[in-house]
Amino acid sequence: MNEGTISETATRLDKFLVPYGREIILENIEYENGTRVLRLRIREGNRFTVMDLDPGSASRLGSALGDWAKDAPS
Repeated sequence: MNEGTISETATRLDKFLVPYGREIILENIEYENGTRVLRLRIREGNRFTVMDLDPGSASRLGSALGDWAKDAPS
């Protein structure tokens, strides 16, 4: 470990395929200092988008996704 680097522990929560060949991975990340984030990884071919969300942002995103899904035609 490099000086000034905080170690993290990752626990996979879910992994699933979405349309157009993309893959989503959700991980709980816990840092040694007690900070906890939800890591959202989106794989599109060889490209990855990685976003760390705090609990408030994760909750807001979850609510928005749920609202959208309820209103989407079947």
